[in-house]
Amino acid sequence: MTQTNDDVTWLTQDHYNKLKAEFDHLTGPWRVEIAKKIEAAREEGDLKENAGYHAAKDEQGKTEARIRQLSQLLERAKVGEAPADSGVVAPGMLVKVAFDGDEDDTIEFLLASREVTDGDIDVYSPQSPLGRAITGKSVGQDAQYEQPNGKKARVKIVDAKPFSG
Repeated sequence: MTQTNDDVTWLTQDHYNKLKAEFDHLTGPWRVEIAKKIEAAREEGDLKENAGYHAAKDEQGKTEARIRQLSQLLERAKVGEAPADSGVVAPGMLVKVAFDGDEDDTIEFLLASREVTDGDIDVYSPQSPLGRAITGKSVGQDAQYEQPNGKKARVKIVDAKPFSG
C-alpha cells in the first residue's frame, strides 16, 4: 500500500516506543486479564442481570477499539527525530500563533497526532487547515487558511519550538 503524506503519523522514537508498549500490553497481558474477568463473571450465572459480566464485556470492547486504533496508528507511523529548534514550524513542535496578527489573541498548541501527548495540551493535526498553513513557516511569518465555516483566517507565527513532552 502506498502511503500519502496525509496517511503518515510522524512520531519520535520515544513516542513510538510508548505506543508500541501500550499495544503490546493490551494485546498480551490485558487481553488475558479481561478474558479471566469475563469467565469469572460468566460462572456467576444469569448473564442478563450480571453487572460484572456486562462491565467486563464493555471494558473488552473499549480495549479492542483502542487496540485497533493503535494498530492503525503504528502501521502509519514514520519514526524520526524531534524537529530541529530552528523556528520553522514542523510536526512535533509547540507552536504559538496570533490571530490576525493580534499579540493578545494567541493560542499555543502541539502540531502533531493526538497520540503524542496525554491530553494536557491542545493538539492540532499537521493535516488540519491550520496545520497545513503553518507547516514550513518561520517565526514572524503570516499564514492564511480556510476555517471549517468557509471563512478565511490569518495567523502570525509567534513561537515554534520542539515539544519535549
